[in-house]
Amino acid sequence: MSLTNKEAEMALVSADTRISELLSELHQLIKQTQEERSRSEHNLVNIQKTHERMQTENKISPYYRTKLRGLYTTAKADAEAECNILRRSLDKIAEIKSLLEERRIAAKIAGLYHDSEPPRKTMRRGVLMTLLQQSAMTLPLWIGKPGDKPPPLCGAIPAASDYVAKPGDKVAARVKAVDGDEQWILAEVVSYSHAANKYEVDDIDEEGKERHTLSRRRIIPLPQWKANPETDPEALFQKDQLVLALYPQTTCFYRALIHTHPQRPQDDYSVLFEDTSYADGYSPPLNVAQRYVVACKEPKKK
Repeated sequence: MSLTNKEAEMALVSADTRISELLSELHQLIKQTQEERSRSEHNLVNIQKTHERMQTENKISPYYRTKLRGLYTTAKADAEAECNILRRSLDKIAEIKSLLEERRIAAKIAGLYHDSEPPRKTMRRGVLMTLLQQSAMTLPLWIGKPGDKPPPLCGAIPAASDYVAKPGDKVAARVKAVDGDEQWILAEVVSYSHAANKYEVDDIDEEGKERHTLSRRRIIPLPQWKANPETDPEALFQKDQLVLALYPQTTCFYRALIHTHPQRPQDDYSVLFEDTSYADGYSPPLNVAQRYVVACKEPKKK
């Protein structure tokens, strides 16, 4: 169900109020983090000094053993306390980002735009490419607790079968081009009809053109978290796996093979796009962010 202009304006005010509250709460959590870190540093210095005394005396007495056990127990508790504060901070940041997206959609409905967010029909291509790059860079990293499995839409893990993308979500959408051929484009969800089982989406690069109505099988939700190669390598696409990847400086997805996967959280995939102009049928390696790499269900070309 779409919002009226009046409802959109009310949603803007509500979002602004909540964002202000969350920013205040986040500021307090950041202060707590610094206080916790300063307190724990004193304990870490004691651990280091105790080890230095043990080396000087060249022995591990029962006294030092007991003292170190107590110091390390305290250090572990301090680290866990700081970790909990940081997780709460990340939750606040995620909520703020979600509210900012809701605010953007409400502003779009109400016909109101921030100076830094002009209507899409006036957005220059260079600005759009910069925004897409920023979206990839700021995609949150999944940080689970010990033993947690990465959730759906983390890295290469697909959405659940009953998942419905929300308005404002970015997706890969299969549409018919002007020449009749089909292609995968980067699109933004406008709405979803449960009765018709279809999405309405806007081409992220279209300037006031026709809106697309597509069935669920023509929509692939983009990742909502980056996978950490150091802790969750199973949530990444593997070498030679067939994917759809956003071709650099475009808003279209093309079939590609994974050449190398990220080694660090901030790294991109290196992919080989299918390209018949090359002797082996593939382009040289090109970098594509985790945000813009999704599974391709079609078979590899022989």
